[in-house]
Amino acid sequence: MKFIDFIKNELYGWKKLEIFLICAALIVIICNTLILKDNIIAIISAICGILYTIIAGKGKISCYIFGVCGSVCYSILSWQNALWGNLLLYLCYYIPAQVWGFFSWGKNINKSSHAIFKRELKLRYKFLIVLVSIAGSVITAYILRYFNDSNPAVDGMTTFLSIIGMFLTVKRYIEQWIIWFIVNVFSLIMWINVVLGGVKAYSTLIMWSVYVILAIYFYFEWRKEISANEQQTREI
Repeated sequence: MKFIDFIKNELYGWKKLEIFLICAALIVIICNTLILKDNIIAIISAICGILYTIIAGKGKISCYIFGVCGSVCYSILSWQNALWGNLLLYLCYYIPAQVWGFFSWGKNINKSSHAIFKRELKLRYKFLIVLVSIAGSVITAYILRYFNDSNPAVDGMTTFLSIIGMFLTVKRYIEQWIIWFIVNVFSLIMWINVVLGGVKAYSTLIMWSVYVILAIYFYFEWRKEISANEQQTREI
């Protein structure tokens, strides 16, 4: 019975636009698979990654199930294309963090919306995040250059910012979507270069393109919800 209730709660509160985004993304990936015969690992990674991002945007804890699956597939792709920063990021951080996120989110569910409570960083912590992100990205890029990473500057920045983004995701802060937007844009550029080099990973390009759109969409969705909750608190 608890499992059935869990499924019902995860399916509660979806907008038509969000359902359309899921269907459209999956259809494009399937068509791409049939026409261009894409890498099967890239296809699974893209499907799981898009489902993870949309479900996480809705604040549903089932996102982490798809997140772990997608992270394993993306790790394989990173290894095949010598993106060592991304490989270490996913194996050593993303997968453990997603397990942590599953249990952390489970303790912070809004019983009326069946989604997590969302919050915003205070101003002083926003400045701290910016400073740490810049310093960490530079240091990571130099480390990856030493290990002959194929694209140390971009890989280093996306790797370190992803660490920050995942932490903010688990802690339910809206600023995660700003971080993810930056990561997604530069990751898209990085994979464009990989594909131009002859690697068949078109589904991965589609995945990152969709991520860019979703980061923008869910930032404003979370902003509306946080503002509404603050207004409700003031009225009380």
